[in-house]
Amino acid sequence: MEISQKAKNISPSLTLAITAKAKAMKAQGLDVVSFGAGEPDFNTPPYIIEAAKTALDKGMTKYTPVAGTAELRKAICDKFERDNGLKYTPDQIVVSAGGKQTLRNAFEAIINPGDEVILPAPYWLTYPELIRMSGGVCVYIQTIIDDDFKITPEKLERAITDKTKAFVFTNPSNPTGTVYTEAEIEALAAVLEKHEIYVISDEIYEKLVYGVDFYSIAAYSEKIKERTIICSGLSKTYAMTGWRMGYSAAALPVAKAMSSIQSHTTSNANSIAQYASYAALTDARGEEFLESMQEVFDKRRKLIVSLVRKLPLVTCNEPKGAFYIMINVSGTFGKKCDGRVIKNSSDFCAMLLEKSLVAVVDGAAFGAPEYVRLSYATSEKEITRGLERMEKFLSVLE
Repeated sequence: MEISQKAKNISPSLTLAITAKAKAMKAQGLDVVSFGAGEPDFNTPPYIIEAAKTALDKGMTKYTPVAGTAELRKAICDKFERDNGLKYTPDQIVVSAGGKQTLRNAFEAIINPGDEVILPAPYWLTYPELIRMSGGVCVYIQTIIDDDFKITPEKLERAITDKTKAFVFTNPSNPTGTVYTEAEIEALAAVLEKHEIYVISDEIYEKLVYGVDFYSIAAYSEKIKERTIICSGLSKTYAMTGWRMGYSAAALPVAKAMSSIQSHTTSNANSIAQYASYAALTDARGEEFLESMQEVFDKRRKLIVSLVRKLPLVTCNEPKGAFYIMINVSGTFGKKCDGRVIKNSSDFCAMLLEKSLVAVVDGAAFGAPEYVRLSYATSEKEITRGLERMEKFLSVLE
């Protein structure tokens, strides 16, 4: 008996694997500094937790509509109008069990076998797997650090063919922390408007931007809005990763298709998490939490950039959003660590963990084989300790 060919072709999440390995090493008593997880190190705000307890006490433990409760979908519509100037109706919203399911629903709803999906690199490592699982073909556009890892309208135009079905746009970006300006987004939207293709806009980090403004590509025009599937969630914004709450906004035919798909996979998202999410989006205390978390991440961002730029052999850009930084480690390729040659980013990650007990994620998983990704969703103390260890590791390479 064999597993399916589709299952054989899917790679497990490297970020989750690195995080699990770091936790296992810590459990063995090793003092590992981990930069792996894409997870805020904040607790979910108390008012959200209290809302969940209230929902439990009131017996709100039954099935909800597949696409989510009417109250939550209305709150999401209000959020889009308030924050992004976008008007949606509740029947255009689908609440899912996390951002990954939201994206999976989106790809399943629009992709036919052989359809091409344009994916700028570096990219979040789950995108290619979801595209392939849906029968699509990834068309990669490589971006460079000199352009702040941003795709240009010219590169986008060249990548579009008669087989193109969708363009994946991540803003702010995981893994690079890149945030596009309104003018840059408008230039991309002008290209997309000429072609009959969808835009999968992953906006889950929209509240985590530093010194810049967030602008949704769906706000460019009604034509673009009709073709855009916004995928987001509450995990990063409200430190609700374990609650598994994602949501999408799309044209009604697409939303209905996504809801139908979900009805045969998980049905509704967790009912208690939905009631808690309604509180997250409607309680005034949410803004105070967001501001304080953003301020903390901004301080960490500035700290990690300053420390990385003091290191030998490596370079980085300055991320403007999310909580990640990409470090170019190609300057270490060909160097030796205890007589062993660092041939690529995978070797770098393995030797750094082995010799210095610092866990980072191999950039090859993000389509950036000269880079490693660090998450600064950890304390300033841990950031400093980890970068000090990395400096010692780099200083002894031969």
